[in-house]
Amino acid sequence: MDLRLIQEHLAEAEGHLAQIELYIDRQIEIVYELRRDGHPTDLAVKALATLRAVHATYIAHCNLIRKELADWQT
Repeated sequence: MDLRLIQEHLAEAEGHLAQIELYIDRQIEIVYELRRDGHPTDLAVKALATLRAVHATYIAHCNLIRKELADWQT
């Protein structure tokens, strides 16, 4: 894999990471609104947990690409 391709992969992965962070923020708002209005939150909390798990996976993926990029540049 060449440097340009690694950089493109990292940019794409970081974009996915930013997007999932927006989803997490919105899901937190949803959980808050449900609780505030006295609605059940079980499914919303589970969805939030899933988003956080995906976030952790995206972070790990970005870190792997960053390591590959660092290794390639040295």
